[in-house]
Amino acid sequence: MPVITCIDDLKRLYRRRVPRMFYDYAESGSWTEQTFRENSSDFAQIRLRQRIAVDMTGRSTATEMAGHPVTMPVALAPVGLTGMQNADGEIKAARAAEKFGVPFTLSTMSICSIEDVAAHVEKPFWFQIYTLNDDDFNARIIDRAKAAGCSALVITVDLQILGQRHRDLKNGLSAPPKLTIPTMLNLATKWGWGLEMLGTKRRFFGNIVGHVEGVSDPASLSAWTAEKFDHALNWDKIRKLMDMWGGKVILKGVMEPEDAEQAAAIGADAIVVSNHGGRQLDGALSSIRMLPEIVAAVGGKTEIWMDGGIRSGQDALKAVALGAKGVMIGRAYVYGLGAMGEAGVTRALEVIHKELDTSMALCGETAVTRLGRHNLMIPKGFLDGFA
Repeated sequence: MPVITCIDDLKRLYRRRVPRMFYDYAESGSWTEQTFRENSSDFAQIRLRQRIAVDMTGRSTATEMAGHPVTMPVALAPVGLTGMQNADGEIKAARAAEKFGVPFTLSTMSICSIEDVAAHVEKPFWFQIYTLNDDDFNARIIDRAKAAGCSALVITVDLQILGQRHRDLKNGLSAPPKLTIPTMLNLATKWGWGLEMLGTKRRFFGNIVGHVEGVSDPASLSAWTAEKFDHALNWDKIRKLMDMWGGKVILKGVMEPEDAEQAAAIGADAIVVSNHGGRQLDGALSSIRMLPEIVAAVGGKTEIWMDGGIRSGQDALKAVALGAKGVMIGRAYVYGLGAMGEAGVTRALEVIHKELDTSMALCGETAVTRLGRHNLMIPKGFLDGFA
Protein backbone atom coordinates (compact mmCIF):
# COMPACT_ATOMS: atom_id res chain seq x y z
CA MET A 1 0.00 0.00 0.00
CA PRO A 2 1.38 3.46 -0.85
CA VAL A 3 1.96 5.93 1.96
CA ILE A 4 -1.35 7.75 2.49
CA THR A 5 -1.11 10.82 4.68
CA CYS A 6 -4.29 12.68 3.73
CA ILE A 7 -7.54 12.36 1.77
CA ASP A 8 -5.95 14.12 -1.22
CA ASP A 9 -3.49 11.22 -1.53
CA LEU A 10 -6.44 8.86 -1.97
CA LYS A 11 -8.04 11.24 -4.44
CA ARG A 12 -4.97 11.18 -6.67
CA LEU A 13 -4.95 7.37 -6.73
CA TYR A 14 -8.70 7.35 -7.29
CA ARG A 15 -8.44 9.61 -10.33
CA ARG A 16 -5.82 7.37 -11.93
CA ARG A 17 -7.74 4.15 -11.34
CA VAL A 18 -11.45 4.87 -11.98
CA PRO A 19 -13.08 5.62 -15.37
CA ARG A 20 -13.59 9.30 -16.06
CA MET A 21 -17.40 9.23 -15.99
CA PHE A 22 -17.45 7.82 -12.45
CA TYR A 23 -14.68 10.10 -11.22
CA ASP A 24 -16.59 13.08 -12.64
CA TYR A 25 -19.84 11.81 -11.13
CA ALA A 26 -18.32 12.10 -7.66
CA GLU A 27 -16.04 15.07 -8.21
CA SER A 28 -18.47 17.60 -9.65
CA GLY A 29 -21.42 19.81 -8.82
CA SER A 30 -24.32 21.39 -10.66
CA TRP A 31 -24.12 24.28 -13.12
CA THR A 32 -21.05 26.49 -12.35
CA GLU A 33 -20.06 24.33 -9.33
CA GLN A 34 -19.77 27.38 -7.07
CA THR A 35 -21.52 25.70 -4.13
CA PHE A 36 -19.56 22.49 -4.71
CA ARG A 37 -16.28 24.42 -4.40
CA GLU A 38 -17.32 26.59 -1.46
CA ASN A 39 -18.49 23.59 0.56
CA SER A 40 -14.79 22.78 0.95
CA SER A 41 -13.09 26.17 0.66
CA ASP A 42 -15.22 27.81 3.37
CA PHE A 43 -13.77 25.44 5.97
CA ALA A 44 -10.34 27.01 5.40
CA GLN A 45 -11.58 30.37 6.66
CA ILE A 46 -12.28 28.97 10.13
CA ARG A 47 -9.21 28.72 12.35
CA LEU A 48 -8.48 26.64 15.45
CA ARG A 49 -7.37 27.89 18.87
CA GLN A 50 -4.25 26.12 20.15
CA ARG A 51 -4.02 25.41 23.89
CA ILE A 52 -1.02 24.20 25.90
CA ALA A 53 -0.26 22.58 29.24
CA VAL A 54 -3.43 20.49 29.11
CA ASP A 55 -3.36 16.80 30.07
CA MET A 56 -4.02 15.06 26.75
CA THR A 57 -4.13 11.51 28.06
CA GLY A 58 -7.29 9.44 27.94
CA ARG A 59 -8.69 11.15 24.86
CA SER A 60 -11.88 9.90 23.24
CA THR A 61 -13.53 10.71 19.94
CA ALA A 62 -16.43 8.36 20.75
CA THR A 63 -19.99 9.69 20.91
CA GLU A 64 -23.47 8.82 19.62
CA MET A 65 -25.38 9.71 16.45
CA ALA A 66 -29.15 9.24 16.69
CA GLY A 67 -28.58 6.89 19.60
CA HIS A 68 -26.01 4.77 17.76
CA PRO A 69 -22.59 4.51 19.46
CA VAL A 70 -19.84 5.65 17.08
CA THR A 71 -16.05 5.61 17.23
CA MET A 72 -16.07 9.21 16.01
CA PRO A 73 -18.89 11.58 15.00
CA VAL A 74 -18.73 10.55 11.35
CA ALA A 75 -21.14 8.52 9.22
CA LEU A 76 -20.75 7.39 5.62
CA ALA A 77 -23.30 9.32 3.58
CA PRO A 78 -25.50 7.72 0.92
CA VAL A 79 -23.75 7.88 -2.46
CA GLY A 80 -25.30 6.55 -5.66
CA LEU A 81 -23.38 4.27 -8.04
CA THR A 82 -20.82 3.38 -5.37
CA GLY A 83 -20.55 -0.09 -6.90
CA MET A 84 -19.25 1.55 -10.08
CA GLN A 85 -16.37 3.20 -8.22
CA ASN A 86 -15.10 -0.24 -7.27
CA ALA A 87 -16.61 -3.67 -7.85
CA ASP A 88 -19.15 -4.49 -5.10
CA GLY A 89 -18.34 -1.06 -3.68
CA GLU A 90 -21.29 -0.74 -1.31
CA ILE A 91 -20.44 -4.06 0.32
CA LYS A 92 -16.80 -3.05 0.74
CA ALA A 93 -17.67 0.36 2.17
CA ALA A 94 -20.23 -1.13 4.57
CA ARG A 95 -17.72 -3.69 5.86
CA ALA A 96 -15.06 -1.02 6.38
CA ALA A 97 -17.50 1.22 8.26
CA GLU A 98 -18.70 -1.67 10.43
CA LYS A 99 -15.17 -2.66 11.42
CA PHE A 100 -14.24 0.94 12.17
CA GLY A 101 -17.34 1.59 14.25
CA VAL A 102 -19.13 4.25 12.20
CA PRO A 103 -22.51 4.05 10.40
CA PHE A 104 -22.84 3.25 6.71
CA THR A 105 -25.79 4.55 4.68
CA LEU A 106 -26.89 2.63 1.59
CA SER A 107 -28.33 4.71 -1.24
CA THR A 108 -31.51 3.72 -3.07
CA MET A 109 -29.41 4.25 -6.25
CA SER A 110 -26.78 1.73 -5.16
CA ILE A 111 -25.39 -0.98 -7.40
CA CYS A 112 -25.43 -3.63 -4.66
CA SER A 113 -28.94 -4.24 -3.32
CA ILE A 114 -30.11 -3.91 0.26
CA GLU A 115 -30.11 -7.70 0.52
CA ASP A 116 -26.57 -7.96 -0.93
CA VAL A 117 -25.15 -5.59 1.66
CA ALA A 118 -27.08 -7.17 4.54
CA ALA A 119 -25.65 -10.59 3.64
CA HIS A 120 -22.09 -9.30 4.02
CA VAL A 121 -22.25 -7.38 7.32
CA GLU A 122 -23.10 -8.37 10.86
CA LYS A 123 -24.44 -5.11 12.27
CA PRO A 124 -27.36 -2.98 11.03
CA PHE A 125 -26.71 -0.22 8.53
CA TRP A 126 -28.85 2.75 7.50
CA PHE A 127 -30.91 3.00 4.34
CA GLN A 128 -31.54 6.15 2.28
CA ILE A 129 -34.73 6.78 0.33
CA TYR A 130 -35.72 9.55 -2.08
CA THR A 131 -39.07 11.32 -1.93
CA LEU A 132 -40.64 9.53 -4.91
CA ASN A 133 -44.24 9.80 -6.04
CA ASP A 134 -44.61 6.01 -6.25
CA ASP A 135 -46.23 4.91 -2.99
CA ASP A 136 -46.08 1.24 -3.95
CA PHE A 137 -42.32 1.35 -4.60
CA ASN A 138 -41.76 3.36 -1.41
CA ALA A 139 -43.67 0.82 0.68
CA ARG A 140 -41.91 -2.17 -0.88
CA ILE A 141 -38.39 -0.79 -0.55
CA ILE A 142 -39.05 0.30 3.05
CA ASP A 143 -40.29 -3.24 3.80
CA ARG A 144 -37.10 -4.62 2.24
CA ALA A 145 -34.98 -2.31 4.40
CA LYS A 146 -36.85 -3.44 7.50
CA ALA A 147 -36.40 -7.10 6.55
CA ALA A 148 -32.66 -6.48 6.10
CA GLY A 149 -32.47 -5.08 9.64
CA CYS A 150 -31.65 -1.49 8.72
CA SER A 151 -31.65 0.59 11.89
CA ALA A 152 -32.47 4.07 10.52
CA LEU A 153 -34.05 5.61 7.44
CA VAL A 154 -32.35 8.59 5.82
CA ILE A 155 -34.88 10.57 3.75
CA THR A 156 -33.30 12.81 1.13
CA VAL A 157 -35.54 15.88 0.94
CA ASP A 158 -33.67 18.10 -1.54
CA LEU A 159 -34.14 16.10 -4.74
CA GLN A 160 -37.63 16.91 -5.98
CA ILE A 161 -36.04 17.89 -9.28
CA LEU A 162 -32.59 16.97 -10.49
CA GLY A 163 -29.97 19.73 -10.66
CA GLN A 164 -28.09 19.74 -13.97
CA ARG A 165 -24.60 18.32 -13.75
CA HIS A 166 -22.79 19.19 -16.94
CA ARG A 167 -20.08 16.55 -16.70
CA ASP A 168 -22.56 13.68 -16.27
CA LEU A 169 -24.40 14.77 -19.42
CA LYS A 170 -21.21 15.12 -21.44
CA ASN A 171 -19.88 11.76 -20.24
CA GLY A 172 -23.15 9.93 -20.91
CA LEU A 173 -23.16 8.62 -17.34
CA SER A 174 -24.75 5.18 -17.03
CA ALA A 175 -24.34 1.94 -15.11
CA PRO A 176 -22.82 -0.09 -16.62
CA PRO A 177 -21.04 2.34 -18.96
CA LYS A 178 -22.35 2.62 -22.53
CA LEU A 179 -19.58 1.46 -24.85
CA THR A 180 -19.08 4.56 -26.96
CA ILE A 181 -15.69 5.16 -28.59
CA PRO A 182 -14.59 7.83 -26.01
CA THR A 183 -15.71 5.56 -23.17
CA MET A 184 -13.92 2.52 -24.54
CA LEU A 185 -10.72 4.52 -25.02
CA ASN A 186 -10.89 5.69 -21.41
CA LEU A 187 -11.75 2.21 -20.10
CA ALA A 188 -8.71 0.81 -21.91
CA THR A 189 -6.52 2.81 -19.52
CA LYS A 190 -8.39 1.51 -16.45
CA TRP A 191 -7.69 -2.20 -16.84
CA GLY A 192 -7.46 -2.90 -13.10
CA TRP A 193 -10.94 -1.46 -12.57
CA GLY A 194 -12.24 -3.41 -15.57
CA LEU A 195 -10.88 -6.75 -14.41
CA GLU A 196 -12.55 -6.33 -11.03
CA MET A 197 -15.86 -5.36 -12.63
CA LEU A 198 -15.73 -8.45 -14.85
CA GLY A 199 -15.48 -10.51 -11.67
CA THR A 200 -18.80 -9.36 -10.22
CA LYS A 201 -22.39 -9.83 -11.31
CA ARG A 202 -23.43 -6.54 -9.66
CA ARG A 203 -23.36 -3.90 -12.40
CA PHE A 204 -26.91 -2.52 -12.39
CA PHE A 205 -28.98 -0.64 -9.79
CA GLY A 206 -29.72 -3.55 -7.50
CA ASN A 207 -32.51 -1.88 -5.53
CA ILE A 208 -34.50 -1.03 -8.65
CA VAL A 209 -33.74 -3.33 -11.59
CA GLY A 210 -35.84 -6.43 -11.07
CA HIS A 211 -38.05 -4.68 -8.52
CA VAL A 212 -39.85 -2.25 -10.84
CA GLU A 213 -41.88 -3.45 -13.79
CA GLY A 214 -40.43 -2.31 -17.11
CA VAL A 215 -37.04 -1.26 -15.73
CA SER A 216 -34.40 -3.54 -17.16
CA ASP A 217 -31.64 -1.35 -18.59
CA PRO A 218 -30.06 2.12 -18.13
CA ALA A 219 -32.45 3.79 -20.58
CA SER A 220 -35.61 2.51 -18.90
CA LEU A 221 -34.18 3.30 -15.46
CA SER A 222 -33.42 6.87 -16.49
CA ALA A 223 -36.96 7.33 -17.76
CA TRP A 224 -38.42 5.83 -14.58
CA THR A 225 -36.42 8.03 -12.20
CA ALA A 226 -37.19 11.18 -14.22
CA GLU A 227 -40.90 10.48 -13.72
CA LYS A 228 -40.76 9.42 -10.09
CA PHE A 229 -39.10 12.35 -8.31
CA ASP A 230 -41.99 14.01 -6.48
CA HIS A 231 -42.38 17.60 -7.64
CA ALA A 232 -45.38 17.94 -5.32
CA LEU A 233 -43.48 17.01 -2.15
CA ASN A 234 -44.76 18.58 1.06
CA TRP A 235 -44.37 18.00 4.78
CA ASP A 236 -47.39 15.69 4.92
CA LYS A 237 -45.73 13.39 2.39
CA ILE A 238 -42.49 13.40 4.36
CA ARG A 239 -44.48 12.52 7.48
CA LYS A 240 -46.13 9.67 5.56
CA LEU A 241 -42.73 8.19 4.71
CA MET A 242 -41.71 8.51 8.35
CA ASP A 243 -44.88 6.70 9.41
CA MET A 244 -44.25 3.93 6.86
CA TRP A 245 -40.84 3.37 8.43
CA GLY A 246 -41.88 3.66 12.06
CA GLY A 247 -38.33 3.85 13.37
CA LYS A 248 -35.48 6.34 13.57
CA VAL A 249 -35.52 8.88 10.75
CA ILE A 250 -32.85 11.30 9.54
CA LEU A 251 -33.89 14.09 7.15
CA LYS A 252 -31.04 15.03 4.80
CA GLY A 253 -30.94 18.18 2.69
CA VAL A 254 -32.04 20.97 5.05
CA MET A 255 -30.48 24.39 4.44
CA GLU A 256 -32.82 26.93 6.04
CA PRO A 257 -33.73 27.47 9.73
CA GLU A 258 -37.50 27.43 9.12
CA ASP A 259 -37.21 24.08 7.32
CA ALA A 260 -35.13 22.74 10.19
CA GLU A 261 -37.74 23.85 12.70
CA GLN A 262 -40.45 22.08 10.71
CA ALA A 263 -38.33 18.93 10.44
CA ALA A 264 -37.88 18.93 14.21
CA ALA A 265 -41.60 19.53 14.71
CA ILE A 266 -42.57 16.41 12.75
CA GLY A 267 -40.25 14.27 14.83
CA ALA A 268 -37.02 13.77 12.86
CA ASP A 269 -34.39 12.09 15.01
CA ALA A 270 -31.68 14.04 13.20
CA ILE A 271 -31.43 16.73 10.53
CA VAL A 272 -28.54 16.89 8.09
CA VAL A 273 -27.55 20.38 6.98
CA SER A 274 -26.71 19.59 3.38
CA ASN A 275 -26.89 21.04 -0.13
CA HIS A 276 -26.43 17.61 -1.72
CA GLY A 277 -22.70 18.16 -2.05
CA GLY A 278 -23.27 21.17 -4.28
CA ARG A 279 -25.06 18.96 -6.79
CA GLN A 280 -28.50 20.57 -6.62
CA LEU A 281 -28.98 24.33 -6.13
CA ASP A 282 -25.80 25.94 -7.38
CA GLY A 283 -25.34 29.36 -5.76
CA ALA A 284 -26.57 28.21 -2.35
CA LEU A 285 -24.31 28.90 0.62
CA SER A 286 -22.02 26.17 1.87
CA SER A 287 -23.30 23.79 4.51
CA ILE A 288 -20.76 24.99 7.09
CA ARG A 289 -21.96 28.60 6.75
CA MET A 290 -25.59 27.59 7.32
CA LEU A 291 -24.89 25.18 10.17
CA PRO A 292 -24.74 27.62 13.14
CA GLU A 293 -27.96 29.42 12.17
CA ILE A 294 -29.82 26.11 11.95
CA VAL A 295 -28.36 24.90 15.25
CA ALA A 296 -29.58 28.12 16.89
CA ALA A 297 -33.05 27.81 15.36
CA VAL A 298 -33.63 24.21 16.40
CA GLY A 299 -32.36 24.80 19.90
CA GLY A 300 -31.68 21.20 20.87
CA LYS A 301 -35.08 19.87 19.78
CA THR A 302 -33.31 17.28 17.64
CA GLU A 303 -29.78 16.39 16.56
CA ILE A 304 -28.15 18.50 13.86
CA TRP A 305 -25.54 16.94 11.58
CA MET A 306 -23.67 18.41 8.64
CA ASP A 307 -22.72 17.10 5.21
CA GLY A 308 -20.71 18.75 2.45
CA GLY A 309 -17.05 19.54 1.91
CA ILE A 310 -15.52 17.50 4.72
CA ARG A 311 -12.12 16.24 3.61
CA SER A 312 -10.28 16.02 6.93
CA GLY A 313 -10.60 15.45 10.64
CA GLN A 314 -10.09 19.16 11.14
CA ASP A 315 -13.15 19.84 8.99
CA ALA A 316 -15.14 17.42 11.15
CA LEU A 317 -13.82 19.14 14.29
CA LYS A 318 -14.91 22.55 13.02
CA ALA A 319 -18.42 21.30 12.23
CA VAL A 320 -18.80 19.71 15.66
CA ALA A 321 -17.43 22.83 17.36
CA LEU A 322 -20.09 24.86 15.51
CA GLY A 323 -22.83 22.68 16.95
CA ALA A 324 -23.13 19.59 14.78
CA LYS A 325 -23.66 16.36 16.69
CA GLY A 326 -21.97 14.55 13.82
CA VAL A 327 -21.04 14.77 10.15
CA MET A 328 -21.56 12.67 7.05
CA ILE A 329 -18.80 12.09 4.51
CA GLY A 330 -19.31 11.07 0.89
CA ARG A 331 -16.50 11.99 -1.48
CA ALA A 332 -13.80 11.43 1.16
CA TYR A 333 -14.64 7.74 1.46
CA VAL A 334 -15.43 7.32 -2.25
CA TYR A 335 -11.87 8.44 -3.04
CA GLY A 336 -10.58 5.65 -0.81
CA LEU A 337 -12.97 3.10 -2.24
CA GLY A 338 -12.06 3.90 -5.83
CA ALA A 339 -8.36 3.95 -5.00
CA MET A 340 -8.04 0.75 -2.96
CA GLY A 341 -11.42 -0.86 -2.30
CA GLU A 342 -12.30 -1.74 1.27
CA ALA A 343 -8.77 -1.01 2.47
CA GLY A 344 -9.06 2.47 0.96
CA VAL A 345 -12.29 3.22 2.85
CA THR A 346 -10.60 2.05 6.04
CA ARG A 347 -7.62 4.28 5.28
CA ALA A 348 -9.88 7.29 4.68
CA LEU A 349 -11.52 6.72 8.06
CA GLU A 350 -8.14 6.30 9.74
CA VAL A 351 -6.88 9.56 8.24
CA ILE A 352 -9.94 11.50 9.38
CA HIS A 353 -9.84 9.93 12.85
CA LYS A 354 -6.13 10.68 13.30
CA GLU A 355 -6.57 14.30 12.24
CA LEU A 356 -9.62 14.72 14.48
CA ASP A 357 -7.94 13.17 17.50
CA THR A 358 -4.65 15.07 17.12
CA SER A 359 -6.29 18.43 16.38
CA MET A 360 -8.71 17.99 19.28
CA ALA A 361 -5.79 17.36 21.63
CA LEU A 362 -3.86 20.40 20.39
CA CYS A 363 -6.99 22.48 20.96
CA GLY A 364 -6.85 21.38 24.60
CA GLU A 365 -9.81 18.98 24.52
CA THR A 366 -9.83 15.34 25.52
CA ALA A 367 -13.39 14.48 24.45
CA VAL A 368 -15.12 15.24 21.17
CA THR A 369 -18.27 15.98 23.14
CA ARG A 370 -16.56 19.01 24.75
CA LEU A 371 -15.75 20.77 21.49
CA GLY A 372 -17.44 24.15 21.06
CA ARG A 373 -17.21 27.65 19.65
CA HIS A 374 -14.43 28.37 22.17
CA ASN A 375 -12.12 26.16 20.09
CA LEU A 376 -12.54 28.30 16.97
CA MET A 377 -11.60 31.66 15.53
CA ILE A 378 -14.20 32.75 12.99
CA PRO A 379 -13.62 35.71 10.65
CA LYS A 380 -15.94 38.67 10.98
CA GLY A 381 -18.89 38.40 8.65
CA PHE A 382 -18.44 34.67 8.03
CA LEU A 383 -21.70 33.74 9.75
CA ASP A 384 -23.72 36.89 9.06
CA GLY A 385 -22.30 38.29 5.85
CA PHE A 386 -25.47 37.63 3.81
CA ALA A 387 -28.96 39.03 4.23
